Amino acid sequence: MAEVAMQFEAPGAEAGVEEWQEGMESSGPLPLQTLEEHGVAASDIKKLLEAGIHTVEGLAHASKKSLKDIKGLSEMKVDKLKAAALKVVPLGFTTASMVQQMRQDTIMISTGASKLDELLGGGFESGSLTEIYGEFRTGKTQLCHTLAVTCQLPLAQGGAEGKALYIDTEGTFRPQRLIAIAERFGMDPGAVLDNVAYAKAHNTEHQSELLLAAAGMMVEARFGVIIVDSVTNLYRTEYEGRGELSARQMHLGKFLRHLTRLADEFGVAVVVTNQVVANPDGNAMFAGANALKPIGGNIMAHASTTRIALRKGRGENRIAKIACSPVLPESEAQFSISENGVEDAKD
Repeated sequence: MAEVAMQFEAPGAEAGVEEWQEGMESSGPLPLQTLEEHGVAASDIKKLLEAGIHTVEGLAHASKKSLKDIKGLSEMKVDKLKAAALKVVPLGFTTASMVQQMRQDTIMISTGASKLDELLGGGFESGSLTEIYGEFRTGKTQLCHTLAVTCQLPLAQGGAEGKALYIDTEGTFRPQRLIAIAERFGMDPGAVLDNVAYAKAHNTEHQSELLLAAAGMMVEARFGVIIVDSVTNLYRTEYEGRGELSARQMHLGKFLRHLTRLADEFGVAVVVTNQVVANPDGNAMFAGANALKPIGGNIMAHASTTRIALRKGRGENRIAKIACSPVLPESEAQFSISENGVEDAKD
C-alpha cells in the first residue's frame, strides 16, 4: 500500500502540466496554456493565471463581467479569450444519455464506515458539494480527517487515487489523527501526510484566496477531495448583526460558487462542514432535541448538492441523516468515532 500512496507525490509544475494535458485531455480539464495553439498571447494567459484561472474550462465558465475586472484585459481581449475557450470547450446542449454516460465515471469516496457509505450511495460523490452539519462533537471534523486519508486509496478500495486539499478555519486539524487512520488502512503514514495539502484560513478574504491557489495546485497534480472545516466559522465572527447580513451572504455565496466550479472543473469531491444554531421558531430542517438549524440560510442550502445532518448517539456512536439530496432518500445510518477515525457503529 505504501507504493500506492507514494505515486501521488506532486510533480514539478512543468511536468505536471504536461502529464495533465496528456492524461486528461479527453476527459478532464485542459491547462490554460493549450489556448496558445488557438492564437491567445502568453501575456494574456499569464494575467488569467494570476487571477486564479488555470484551465480552459475555468475560462469558458467565467462571466465576461468577472474577466473584465482582471487588470490588463480589455473588453475586446475578453471577447477573444472567450471565443478561443468556447472553440475547445463547447457549452451548448447535450442529451440525457450523454449526461448518464458521464455520471458513470463518478467516483464515490468511502467514509470509513460501511453503513454510512451505504447511506450515501457508496460514499462522498466526486464533482459535487456535500455539506455536513451538526453540533460540536458529532463527528464532523473526524469525518474530514478520515476522508483526507481514504481519498488516497485505490478506486477498488473506495478511494479516489488522489491527494486531499484541507482548508481549516477552526484550528482543529491534527496530523497525528491522519497517521492513525493511515495505519488502519495499511498505508504509509509519511506518504499520506505528504499527500495532504493543508492551509489555515485566518479571515474570510484569506479563505477565498486559498481557492485561487488550490486551482493552480490541482492543475499540477491529481486531487481527490477539497475539505473546508468549517465553511461558516469565520463569517460568523467577521460579519455581525443584521446590518451586515446581506454582505455576509453575498461573500459566502461567491465562496461556495467558487467551490462548486472547482468540483465541476476538476471532478473532485468537495466536502464542507457547517455549524448550527438554535431555531427559535422550531422549523429546523433536522429537528433534534434542541431544534437546530445549519448556518448560512438559503445560500448554503442551495449551494449544497447533498446535506448530511449529524447528531450524537449512545457512547461513541453518531447518527447521520440525509437532510437533502437530489437522489438519496431521507434515511439514517449510525457510525462510530475512535482513534482510527470513522468506523462502523459499535453495539
